[in-house]
Amino acid sequence: MLRTTRATRATGVARTALVAAAALLTTATATALAPPATAADKLPYSDQCTFPNGLYPGRPWSLQRVQLDELWRRSKGEGVRVAVIDTGVDVKNPQLTAAVDAAAGMNLLPKNLKDDNGDPVERGKENGTTDTVGHGTKVAGIIAARPAKGTGFVGLAPEARVIPIQQNDAEGHGTAETLATAIHHAIEVRADVINISQDTSNAVKPTALLEQAVNAALAQKIVVVASAGNDGLGGNVKKTYPASYPGVLAVAASDRNNERAAFSQSGDFIGVAAPGVDMVSTVPKGGHCSDNGTSFSAPYVAGVAALIKARHKDWTAAQVVAQIEQTAERTFAGHDRLVGWGVVDPVRALTADDEPIESPDPQEGLGKAEAPTAAKFQVGETPDERNARLATYAVVAAVVLVTGLGGTAVAIRDARRRARRVAGVD
Repeated sequence: MLRTTRATRATGVARTALVAAAALLTTATATALAPPATAADKLPYSDQCTFPNGLYPGRPWSLQRVQLDELWRRSKGEGVRVAVIDTGVDVKNPQLTAAVDAAAGMNLLPKNLKDDNGDPVERGKENGTTDTVGHGTKVAGIIAARPAKGTGFVGLAPEARVIPIQQNDAEGHGTAETLATAIHHAIEVRADVINISQDTSNAVKPTALLEQAVNAALAQKIVVVASAGNDGLGGNVKKTYPASYPGVLAVAASDRNNERAAFSQSGDFIGVAAPGVDMVSTVPKGGHCSDNGTSFSAPYVAGVAALIKARHKDWTAAQVVAQIEQTAERTFAGHDRLVGWGVVDPVRALTADDEPIESPDPQEGLGKAEAPTAAKFQVGETPDERNARLATYAVVAAVVLVTGLGGTAVAIRDARRRARRVAGVD
């Protein structure tokens, strides 16, 4: 009877631990998956990019490749202003509401817009805080989306501010002239970084007004980041603008293997590459969806530029660009026309920054830079995901404890029975 009581008590203690650990796991999982009280909480996540859409429940791969805790110990982009020259930024998405400086925004689309059929097209608010296309809202989210309950998606610079400048739409009403005007507006409202996720449709150099606007921004220490373009299938190589202008950080798209995405434009003007495949980000009215393109690689780099600017307010645009280029991951020395100086490494760009790096422009000093030591691949996780992981460990430990104690009790019982038999007692 005594033997049975001891074993039962030991097993009961272990079972109590198991129940407690299982409860912790359930609570942590529920917390990790519980969405905020918005329109998106009633919708399942879908890759179909409806507006609104459900919340992306996990951490996107483009953020898993970054140890966010280590990155944000250095900088979260506080005080940095990033102009997003695009299709507008919808502030109805809760992750962007507090991220957008609506007072500084502008809408440069012509009034009385009509589509190809002559039907009226919704133009949006004068401050650029509406987006019927969704493109600009995705771009802004990659840069500065605020953390939100129920999703692991967040912007790389979650304390930066976005200046929405609505300059283009689905019908292509934006022009090189209005793009130049948008850049001048970004200068006037004191932007620190400008993201341009669009390019000219052919290799013909656009109006000189555009290059003059870019030079004016660079003269004010504003980092200008531009997408390289998506016309790279079949090895197509050509210049795109404004990405090809000297001083602009041209961004190609990389895939999960840190190689050039098949669609990404190649050329000697490429500065770096960044994730551009299956890019999860914010959509109008709430929620997220996934998209592909150098349009979403550029804001990834613009977010890193914002983090650097927050730490080094006195650095010039050239110094910020050089820092991003020379801390990128690459397998050989020098410049490559597919991914530039390599695939951007946000953590390394923020930790190897004791002194500004002076680096040749990709179009001027090809092959002069030395390849850095490859950074380790690290996977980040949200606090909720960490809690769920720890709870799982607790459950496993409790199961092992139950099994061990049960086995020990059986072993003790059998040993005592053998001893009694030897003594002639049953």
